[in-house]
Formats: sequence, C-alpha cells, structure tokens
Amino acid sequence: MTRHLLAMLSASILAAPAGAATLNESIGADMPQLMTLYRDLHANPELSMQEARTPAKLAAEMRKLGFTVTEKVGKTGVVSVLKNGAGPTLLIRSDMDALPVVEQTNLPFASKVRATARSGVETGVMHACGHDTHMTAFIGTARRLVAMKDQWAGTLVMILQPGEETGEGAKAMLDDGLYSRFPKPNTVFAFHDSAMLPAGVIGVTPGYTTANVDTVDILVRGVGGHGAVPQATKDPIVLASRIVLTLQTLISREKNPLDPAVVTVGSFQGGTKNNVIPDDVKLALTVRSYKPEVRKLLLDGIARIARGEAIAAGVPDDRMPVVTVREDQATPATANTEKLANHTLDLFRGHFGADRTTILPPLMVGEDVGRYWLNDPSVEGTLFWVGGVPRAKWDAVNGDTTKLPSLHSALWAPDAETVIATATEAMTIAALDVLKKGGA
Repeated sequence: MTRHLLAMLSASILAAPAGAATLNESIGADMPQLMTLYRDLHANPELSMQEARTPAKLAAEMRKLGFTVTEKVGKTGVVSVLKNGAGPTLLIRSDMDALPVVEQTNLPFASKVRATARSGVETGVMHACGHDTHMTAFIGTARRLVAMKDQWAGTLVMILQPGEETGEGAKAMLDDGLYSRFPKPNTVFAFHDSAMLPAGVIGVTPGYTTANVDTVDILVRGVGGHGAVPQATKDPIVLASRIVLTLQTLISREKNPLDPAVVTVGSFQGGTKNNVIPDDVKLALTVRSYKPEVRKLLLDGIARIARGEAIAAGVPDDRMPVVTVREDQATPATANTEKLANHTLDLFRGHFGADRTTILPPLMVGEDVGRYWLNDPSVEGTLFWVGGVPRAKWDAVNGDTTKLPSLHSALWAPDAETVIATATEAMTIAALDVLKKGGA
C-alpha cells in the first residue's frame, strides 16, 4: 500500500474498528497490485458492448483465483462461479464499459484511446464514470473472499457486465441465460463510485436509488417553404419550439409534485439556411422517473402534446409528428430492496463508523443493475455508493459538488486508491454477512 493511502487510513475519516484490522491489512497488502491493475484499466478503456481486452484480462485473473469462468455471456460479459459448500447464492456485479469522452485529467496514465462508436463517429474513450475502480475492487473482493473461504459457505457468482452506459448489458446477460445457465442468486450487490461524496464515505439509499431512463425521439413534420412567405408553410421550427415548452407542463401541471421526474430536450435539429423554412425538425429527449405510473404518464403525455400542438398549428393529418420511444435503450429504475439496504447500511455503520456512512438521496441517473432483481421477489439487491472526491478538493469547496467535476466529466479523477480500498472492504464484509456460516 502506498504511503498516501496509509496516511488516509490513519486519519479519522478512514478510521476503522480494531476488529477490522486483519481485513484492512490484507487489503493493504493487495493494494500495490490492485493499483497497477487500475492504472492499466484506466489507460485502456473500451466502449459499451465493444469490450474485448478488458473481459479477457479479468477473466484470466478470476481463473487464477480458482473460479469457474465463462466468457462471452451477453456478448462480452464474464460469469465466474465459486462453490464453497451448502448455503445461499450471492451475486456480485461490476460493469466494464467506458464512455466516448476525451480525457482531460492530465493523469500520467490518462487514456489516449480512440475508437469508433456504433454511430460511426470516431471519439476518444475514457473511464469517466469510474468503472475502472469498480473492476479493480471486484478483483480485490474476489481475492479476499477466496482467502477467507473458511469464514463463509454457499455459492459466489461474480459477473463482469458490459454495456451499462447504454442500458443494455444487464438485459443481454439475463437474456443469455444468466439465471438458467448459472446459479440463480438470492442476493445481488454492486457498488458505484460517487462524485457526490468525499472519498471513503459510503452512501446507501433504501428504495429507489436511480431512475427510469427513456430515450425519446420526435420527428416534427411541417410544410417547408420560403422564409419570406410563411403563410404558405407549416413551420416545424415554431411547432417544435411550442412542443418543447409545452412538454414542461407534464412536470409542472400533470405530475404529482411529490413524484420526481425530468423531461429534457437535449437536441433540437432543423433547417439548413436563414431564409428556408424546413420540412422537418428532430427533437431528442431524455425522460427520467422512478414510479412505473409516472413513466407511463410522461411517455403518453409526450405523444399527446406533440400531436396536439401539431393539430393546433394546422399540420395536415399525414404530417403528424412521429414519436419514437427507444425501448432498446431504456434503463429501468433501480430500487434497492429496503430491508437489505437498511441492513447493509447498519452493517457498514457498525464496521466503518457513522462518519463514513450516510443515506444518500435518490439520483436521476440511470443504472441497469436493478434488472437483476426487478420484478423477481425471490431475489433481493442493493447498489451502494463509495465517495470518490479527493478530500482536499472536497474541503476546498466545502462540499459544494456543483463546483467539482461530475461523473461523465472529462475531468473526473477520483481518489481511486481510497475508492478501491473502501469498496473492497465494504463489499467483502457485505458478502461475508450474506454467506456467513449458519446463516439463513
């Protein structure tokens, strides 16, 4: 372990009870190798569903630890299974994919990778969401649980999932027989690094923790013509502008104010020249909610408003807007199983102390890990968060995260050492709790 992390661990924010010393020391001994792995993963990111080098490298690591490993599950996913006697089945998941972002962190191991996205656009690639810390802690946790086999019983399933950023990876692995070809879990755990918490602080959210995320495209069709003769046209730019404004009444006047939701128009494309009224305008939306009924209200309302505004503008029936909800890109809300989440929060409080644990409010970001227990009462699951903001940067802005890089930022550079050490320790104790000998 580096001197930096040893200093951090000795500080009050990272103080741990005496009973955890053995685990802390073991993780500390692993940290030099884990940080070498982290830097390699960070420097060699891969886009969603294009992961090749990453799963191959990590599959080899899991085989060395004695897991039975199956590759190419859900296209590029990896499933590793370790049976250790009779007991419950626990699934631990890490995502693998990076983002089409040109890194600007100036780290010595910053990504210089470029790749072609499925859109055909060449782009820089960066682990701007911290999945490199997830994978490294995944390996760290696997090492600890293998070394501590005498302290637990049951079946450990550890999966490396592709395509989290596009919302398709969890579904791809489930559709490829994750729960039929491999042991079906009773419990699922995952963690995500956080730009909302100082490094080493753990957040848990009982209930909804991330949102439904829907991608909606609207083709606004009008009748084009000369900009000097607007009366001979049905201007789709004016119509699209009215649609954009009216969509916000779904939030302000149709939805219960107590139910969070967001409708954002992220792209408005139309026209080619100052004096030409175009035939079409394209709107691209992201729509976010928690409850299924709120999601339905928003999606139905978008279609209704688009058509209603077109009728009000006198657009012919054969030129009504075309609203497309891209179900292949939809991510369902992740709702932590409340009993498990509360128990895990208490477990972390008891182990790390109250200063290092908190209840984190729900976020409007998307995370597809909830698919592993969505609508299946036989499986419980919890996603927890591990703070990544370097302590000095957190203190410099008094915790005002609006003044700091967020996840998906080209500047996001977490205190990776603290994230990995903390997440490895947290995931290990959570796993030992589920798989404890003599447990239910």
